[in-house]
Amino acid sequence: MSQPDRLRTGELSVIGRVTTASNVTLVCEIAPPDLGEESAPLRVVYKPVRGERPLWDFPDGTLAGREVASYLISEAIGWGVIPETILREGPYGPGMVQRWVESADHHTDVHPGHTPRLDLVDLCPPAAVPDGFREVLRALDDTGEEVSLIHADDPRLHRVAVLDLILNNADRKGGHALEGVDGQVYGVDHGICLHREHKLRTVLWGWAGAPIDTALVEDITAFAQALSGPLADALAEHITDTEIDALSERTRELLDDPVMPRPRTGRPIPWPAF
Repeated sequence: MSQPDRLRTGELSVIGRVTTASNVTLVCEIAPPDLGEESAPLRVVYKPVRGERPLWDFPDGTLAGREVASYLISEAIGWGVIPETILREGPYGPGMVQRWVESADHHTDVHPGHTPRLDLVDLCPPAAVPDGFREVLRALDDTGEEVSLIHADDPRLHRVAVLDLILNNADRKGGHALEGVDGQVYGVDHGICLHREHKLRTVLWGWAGAPIDTALVEDITAFAQALSGPLADALAEHITDTEIDALSERTRELLDDPVMPRPRTGRPIPWPAF
């Protein structure tokens, strides 16, 4: 059985829970179909619909579908930012199932005596923002010390930030951008995306006012042309026609002015930020 088939039909065995998540988020494994097979279990994240916390501005029971729709959009653009994500049955009913990302640990993957590398999104003293990072804002930590919220000036992360504009991501926290051991930068946790109204909240504001790379604009142009075809039918299984129209409008606006926007609301950063 191939890995995609295992993801869709293999039995989910719960091995843990992400306790910091707002909604029920379970870590599961799918065993190889042949018990004698030497391949490792396939690890996934499973978010049952019944474990979704009601929100005032998103319809109940729609978050899992929004995660799948976000994945379909990422794939249609060709960026592979979101790990494979499907909607399927699990031990607690239907829910979102997503391939687990084995992430690199910047704070421990260093040689003795070396300063640990910062995460893609991190905090540091204002006077110590390193080269290769962009400062987003300054704030006080829980001890009253001033800190800077920063993120890597990394084209892989920039692609995540551009995808967030298209998805209208209302919750891009620091921990939702992961550098995999494969060298790819992934975005996870897209349950509150694709609202018809402007909802963008992100920690990736360091590129505000900067032009979007030409290659990314070319990808978005092709995506805009594909939106009216079978992709729209696939998205309609998970989001409303009004939300698909809003997605199309956001895409056109981005192509008309391919520049990273500046915050336009009084709450542009999710809380908590990590």
